[in-house]
Amino acid sequence: MPAITLQNNFKELQEKLSYDFKDQQILAQALTHKSYANEKKGIIKDNERLEFLGDAVLDLSISHLIMEGFPDLSEGDMSKLRASVVNENYLAVMAEEFELNQYLLLGHGEELSGGRNKPSILADSFEAVIAAIYLDGGFDAAFKTVSRHFSRLLSKTDLYTDYKTRLQEFTQERLKCMPVYRLKGASGPYHARIFEVELEIDGKLYGTGKGKTKKEAEQKAAKEALEKLVRRKT
Repeated sequence: MPAITLQNNFKELQEKLSYDFKDQQILAQALTHKSYANEKKGIIKDNERLEFLGDAVLDLSISHLIMEGFPDLSEGDMSKLRASVVNENYLAVMAEEFELNQYLLLGHGEELSGGRNKPSILADSFEAVIAAIYLDGGFDAAFKTVSRHFSRLLSKTDLYTDYKTRLQEFTQERLKCMPVYRLKGASGPYHARIFEVELEIDGKLYGTGKGKTKKEAEQKAAKEALEKLVRRKT
């Protein structure tokens, strides 16, 4: 997808973000990949430092939302819930919702290699945009943006434990296919059976799991597959 000329479309992007920037240049920097900045030989700054700040702003904002919305969760469960939301998978999906890939400034080589649709670049750019809002309008403005767009994810109270649901959402959104679970076998006495499940995605084995029920085994297989997919570089 070709890039949209930034100067003519700041208004459109800001409408999607529900935030009007006072400093348009900070938004331009948030959308500038290092490959583009390198080609311009220092004329424009890249978004790497903004990514760093945006990660911290997101962590604080999501932590605040979890504290308010889940008063009965333990510290460990709150950490799991935050990690399930603030990761490359969901940040890339958020970037796609705002169509950030249309606005990114990429170097020629990165453009040719499909960088406009790489989850890592999309996630980093989303973090940089959150940092830009924070620098331009303060924490309240950044928090409102995060709250507005992450509340529906956090409303799924089983998000951090229901790996099957998370995997299905991931494969549908990113791979356009569904995971397939196969019962490999069962062992042990009837009153203490152990089930073993294999999980395939697009015909390839991505996870295995064992449990006292088929559901438990499927959850473990889904967890393994999801971790592999999130780690995988595309």
